Amino acid sequence: MLAVLAWEDRRLPDALAWFDRLLTGQPDFAHARRSRGIIHLAMGDRDLALADLDAAVALDPDNAEGWFNRGNALWKRGHLPDALASYDTAVRLQPGMAAAWSNRALPLVPLGQTQEALASVNRALALEPGHAPAWNNLGSLVLLTGARDTPSVARVAQARACFGRALAIDPQDALARWNQATCDLASGKLTQGWAGYEARHAAPALDLPARGFPQPQWVGEADIAGKTILLHAEQGFGDTIQFVRYAPMLAQRCRVILEVPEPLRRLLTGLPGCETIAAGAPLPLFDLHCPLPSLPLAFGTTLETIPNQVPYLRTDPDRVALWHARLANLPGQRAGLVWAGNARPDNPDANAVDRRRSITLDHYAPLAAVPGISFVSLQVGPPVAPPPGLVLHDWTAELTDFADTAELIAALDLVITVDTAVAHLAGALGKPVWILNRFDACWRWLLDRTDSPWYPSARLFRQPSHGDWDSVIRQVAAALRERIG
Repeated sequence: MLAVLAWEDRRLPDALAWFDRLLTGQPDFAHARRSRGIIHLAMGDRDLALADLDAAVALDPDNAEGWFNRGNALWKRGHLPDALASYDTAVRLQPGMAAAWSNRALPLVPLGQTQEALASVNRALALEPGHAPAWNNLGSLVLLTGARDTPSVARVAQARACFGRALAIDPQDALARWNQATCDLASGKLTQGWAGYEARHAAPALDLPARGFPQPQWVGEADIAGKTILLHAEQGFGDTIQFVRYAPMLAQRCRVILEVPEPLRRLLTGLPGCETIAAGAPLPLFDLHCPLPSLPLAFGTTLETIPNQVPYLRTDPDRVALWHARLANLPGQRAGLVWAGNARPDNPDANAVDRRRSITLDHYAPLAAVPGISFVSLQVGPPVAPPPGLVLHDWTAELTDFADTAELIAALDLVITVDTAVAHLAGALGKPVWILNRFDACWRWLLDRTDSPWYPSARLFRQPSHGDWDSVIRQVAAALRERIG
């Protein structure tokens, strides 16, 4: 009972300690093993969670709850086929378990079985129409599985309605509120979108860092003269590059300390009025803080007021001159290529998005037939052999951080990239950048547009249907021929 009360009050460490004591005397108590595994998972201890849940199903193999929660732990570990098998065992043992039918869609999507995922979620809702997580999952699947001829506006509106059903069932569902906000942002309804986007901090499924600062968050107060504000990166490199444009604006009103990941530190050092430090370094005293993705809310940003003057990031002219000299012998225009994002095996949702946004170097093979272009790799990581006919010049082994990459980009004529940090970097530098977008494109690129109010030099090429990269590459090849003339 003490453990149950502690669990219900979200005092998870107290509940964990209680189960630890119980299992010391009764290590084969399957219910306690299962409960402790669930607590470990809620606290982010995925390895310990899986160990307990493996033990629980071994001790009690006919318990559907055990297999369901084991599936959750395997999903969080990124073990997709095993997670699916565990969910399948749960629904075999308990066919009416709506939660298991809903969650089995999670591994099905990155495994490429979106239609089966949709059927599974619909089965969950048929069993339990009031199951809020299933409405959340259905909304996400609607964004993925729309027909080729379905307008994006209609698909996003349908998804938003699904997230609204989840909120009607559970008004405290932060994930549904955040999902709904991304629909608003994609639709250009930025004022209500930014407000709902703050729900991300209360959604554990998003795996965002909890900083727990005692200082209040800055939300746009006018009178901040004499104050010191800590601006801190929260999500990926691309998000940081996109939203750091607000830092110099804020520095005109108060002292700004900018905390960013080390690979971005050198690039962002020297932003007007900002003191830039690497994440993990000791923090100076400050009065207020604000995550970078919350700055558009604090500034009351609308489509018409997006600060899009570029370049807002600078490069070292001497180092750029060195790249110009090295590229001088490459014939024609020089186009940088990026074909993959940053895999996140520790975050299955982000990793699933990365699978959908990334392509392979082989996808770029048709571009080799376009005359008058020299291709330069901007894909940092292990070298990849280009497909036959595509000549790729690769100096990425010399790129140690984003400042190095920015200097190479500055010496190019064009960047062609999937939706990753380099897209934001090129846009922030004012370099012409062509962005290859997945069908369920990120909210920041809005709906059915070929341009971006965030980056005036960007041009968007979007999949007409889920997984159709061939159509995108044909559009890019045609645009290259038009560019070369």
